[in-house]
Amino acid sequence: MKPMTKSLVLIAAASGVVFGVLTPLNASAASGSATELKWRKCEGTGLDPRQECATVEVPMDYADPDGPTIDVAVSRIPSEQPSARRGALLLIPGGPGGTSLNDPSGKGQKLPQQVRDTYDLIGFAPRGLAPSTSVSCGLDRADLAFTATRPWPAPDGSITQNLVTAERMSDACARNGGELIKHLSSANEARDLDRIRAALGERKISAWGVSYGTYVGAIYAEKFPHRTDRFVLDSNDNPDPVRVQRAWLAAHEQGVEDTFPEFAKWASAPGNPDRVAATPAEVRADFLSLAARLDREPIPWPGANPPVLNGNELRQAMMNAMVDPDNFQGLAQLILAARKGTVPPAPPLPPEEVLQNVTAVGAGTICNDADWPATADAYREDVARSRAEYPLTAGMPRNAMLCAAWPYEPREAPVRITDRGPSNILLLQNERDVNTPLSGALKMREALGKRAVMVVNDATGHDAYLANGTQCGDDLVSRFLATGERPERDTYCD
Repeated sequence: MKPMTKSLVLIAAASGVVFGVLTPLNASAASGSATELKWRKCEGTGLDPRQECATVEVPMDYADPDGPTIDVAVSRIPSEQPSARRGALLLIPGGPGGTSLNDPSGKGQKLPQQVRDTYDLIGFAPRGLAPSTSVSCGLDRADLAFTATRPWPAPDGSITQNLVTAERMSDACARNGGELIKHLSSANEARDLDRIRAALGERKISAWGVSYGTYVGAIYAEKFPHRTDRFVLDSNDNPDPVRVQRAWLAAHEQGVEDTFPEFAKWASAPGNPDRVAATPAEVRADFLSLAARLDREPIPWPGANPPVLNGNELRQAMMNAMVDPDNFQGLAQLILAARKGTVPPAPPLPPEEVLQNVTAVGAGTICNDADWPATADAYREDVARSRAEYPLTAGMPRNAMLCAAWPYEPREAPVRITDRGPSNILLLQNERDVNTPLSGALKMREALGKRAVMVVNDATGHDAYLANGTQCGDDLVSRFLATGERPERDTYCD
């Protein structure tokens, strides 16, 4: 562990940050009472028997607080040592479209004992996502494919068909999404979290937000700074105050370029039974060549949606694998099989009802959070530049998804993340992250200024804490959650 170099962080933003040990909270000062929630046994299998569930009623439209309401499902596993209990730890999921409802039974149990003693672990299903009041766009099955919701240009770079698909999908969301789909947004999710805090009877609340959850957590800290206790933001999004998710999607270009060399080194290592090529440079060249060949001559891929492996499906599979180095072997095996012209069946897909729900929440949130370009030329120019500079991602990160034809205007401007508020945020970031690259995470660090300290891991993969990070980084986060102590300055963990 060592102080971070200037190449990795804006040192000036970290000045004045010291170890912070926060005083115990006064539970009697909390608004609301935990007895307001009617806890019951959670539905589902494989859950910790201690996990219990409830619902919190929130306004559908916070501009009309006395209007229609919706339910947000919440869960908890209470502190394992009540005498050491400090408060509640919100587990804020990624997405948009992710849930943490079962996380108290899942990744929450990976937390060190001292952290589990310190907090009730709180999960939730964000607005729109079942079993909270749910939405669906009723999309055609083909439009549920990830390469439709995050569309790839045609092999020649054309986006004409993408624009047609965007129109069809956005029309379906307008037709079938009901009133709620208009009120899906990151800001409203953060407001819902404050309603959860109040219902739990907590004056302040701590949080562990991951991926997109870092943006929701940052919004919460911006809107309710006096309600924040210890906040960990893990695998950080760029909180671009204008483009929001457009900036995150575009960041995949750099995320892939940061991460692919690690796969190429692994896939060219002597003695690797799934060796793809003799050198990292050859792995890259062979991947690009294979993707181009599959653009011209797709092969069947049983069980996939669509049921063919074309160049874009291979590129998407590559991006999916880069999330976790443990997936490198599967990607290599797919490449080796595709070279021979036949691939094994794809993994089973989630039930269509689940895909419909997750897709609708993701689409509604992304499209409602900010304005998207309405002219085809803007996308064509961006895609052409992207394809030339980042051939591995072939223009997808700047392409026209369904937001290009979204029928609703944003109801509010994106939340600008600032340094106003208590200095109680710890950012954790892997140096090589395909989904939330370091370049974007540094924008979050810059925006938060003196409120935050950043720890960067010499590690590859998305989701750093207790997953793809380093022991050094895990220890620093665990210490902060358990005791309130942060590093004195931004830190690099190798």
